[in-house]
Amino acid sequence: MYICTYFITSTNPKVGIVMTQVKESSTNQLNKQQAITACPVSFTLTKIGGRWKPIIIFNLLNGGKRYGELKRAIPAITEKMLIQHLKELEADHLVERIAKPVIPPHVEYKLTEAGTALAPVMNSMVEWAAKYNI
Repeated sequence: MYICTYFITSTNPKVGIVMTQVKESSTNQLNKQQAITACPVSFTLTKIGGRWKPIIIFNLLNGGKRYGELKRAIPAITEKMLIQHLKELEADHLVERIAKPVIPPHVEYKLTEAGTALAPVMNSMVEWAAKYNI
């Protein structure tokens, strides 16, 4: 089985999308999966690692926020990345998306129990950064 990954090679709309395939049963992919399941640190980093996920989680520690509030709290993030990471965090059951049936639509994001349990990790990261940030 293959996982397809798409890369946009240019901002020019005339240039097409190049598709690369990653063989799921390759030794490299199997080693990655084994490392993730065997090591708790690797597992945690696959869930909360990256540039934006820790920042999103940290901003939700004080309670739920609407999309616009998150965007204002993290001005450097693009809309595409914020949406993508919110969806990933939701799929990993760290963030809950609550859509209220009102007009105009009201959507709020808040941490799940598993997401809230990351508070000590986030606070430790803040303390570490304050101590060793040069």
